[in-house]
Amino acid sequence: MSLLGRLADALWNPWLLGLFLFTGLVLTVGSGFFPLRRFRLWWRETAGSLLRPGGQDRRRDGGISSLQALATALASTIGTGSIAGVAMAIYLGGPGAVFWMWASALLGMSTGCVEKLLSVAYQTAAPGGGRQGGPMFYLRDGLHAPRLAAWFALACLPAALAGGNLVQSGSIASALQSAFGWDRLLVGLGTALLAGLAIWGGMGRIARVSERLVPLMALLYLGSGALVLLVRAEELPRAFSLIFSCALDPESALGGGAGYTLTAARRQGVARGVFTNEAGLGTSAMAHGAAQTDHPARQGMWGIFEVFVSTLLVCTVTALVILVSGVYVPEEALRRLQSGQVPDSELGVPLTAASFASVLGPAGGWAVALSLILFAFSSILGWSCYGQQGLRYLTGGDRFLPLYRAVFLGCVVLGAVSDTQALWQLVDLCSALMALPNLTALLLLSPRALGCLRAWARMQK
Repeated sequence: MSLLGRLADALWNPWLLGLFLFTGLVLTVGSGFFPLRRFRLWWRETAGSLLRPGGQDRRRDGGISSLQALATALASTIGTGSIAGVAMAIYLGGPGAVFWMWASALLGMSTGCVEKLLSVAYQTAAPGGGRQGGPMFYLRDGLHAPRLAAWFALACLPAALAGGNLVQSGSIASALQSAFGWDRLLVGLGTALLAGLAIWGGMGRIARVSERLVPLMALLYLGSGALVLLVRAEELPRAFSLIFSCALDPESALGGGAGYTLTAARRQGVARGVFTNEAGLGTSAMAHGAAQTDHPARQGMWGIFEVFVSTLLVCTVTALVILVSGVYVPEEALRRLQSGQVPDSELGVPLTAASFASVLGPAGGWAVALSLILFAFSSILGWSCYGQQGLRYLTGGDRFLPLYRAVFLGCVVLGAVSDTQALWQLVDLCSALMALPNLTALLLLSPRALGCLRAWARMQK
């Protein structure tokens, strides 16, 4: 393992994963279990508002609406990890990993709520109009820790260029090369061109593109997954039984006392929950920090909804499809892991694609491939905003913005023709370096944030 890999592993396992859970637990208890107890309120303020005429805050003064902020955030959170990451978690940690993914998401709903609330509470005017917010600003202005704010912004730049760009572009090129035999360089150039049309229009254009793209890709993937689950509905009770039995007693759940370990299930499930919804990481808070809304707590409701959609909905569909399809057999997977002979065709995207195709035929594989392309492209758009925000904070303006955009689009092309697997260690390290100051701020600012949340909730009917 490389030095970057050892550093990332030392930070994440188990310390940082535990800090994510601890922060979520503190905020969940401190809010009086708000996401569960006040489900009707946050659902009415988010999904319910989409059905009401004029129910959404609209753009003002160059800003973006709450819905556009959500779409931009979901553009990065619903990424390739929702397809490949969940499959890896199940194969390496067993069906019980899904239970721990749910547990981390339930705690992450409070984390996401407070994170987005603080982003709006400490937002400031953005250069060129509109608003900007995020961890840099509540670290600087709320916690009065400018060095931690700069630390976060500095770690955000390589994370945006690597995990939010190079890796995603490589996924698009691999998918199109496998499906159609397309040249990877041409795919990279085409992806850069399409991304550039959105990125060069700034946050407003990215938000408008995300507002249209995210529902489309979610409908495609969730619709295909729902069809699989409908066809294999008789297997759902067994799938849920596996999830809970392997989470509570994994060593004996598969018989013979040689099952997956509790440590593996918990580690894989919590990590997948953290990486898919980004609650506590601080990145998606930057998108929400640009929203124009009448109260910070109202934006916090979208933070809860974001975790619900990205993990409890999208990732759960992936997990259940894999478990009901019959392609993944826990006992066989465990034997392969113990022998150290796991073929690539049984990991990540291939496992998810095979699970869909086993029920829907070739159309299932096409649905996964197209979803992967859309998820990866949307991640590129979302992360371009985060890198831009980090650079803007460090330099105090947008004078380097054209150079950043040129480098970012160059990385899109580079990622399409390069082997990006080694970059995941850099991504993990940068994510850890962003999470540490952000989680610290959430814990220390929690009394102020939770007080704001309670005051707003009392005003609602």
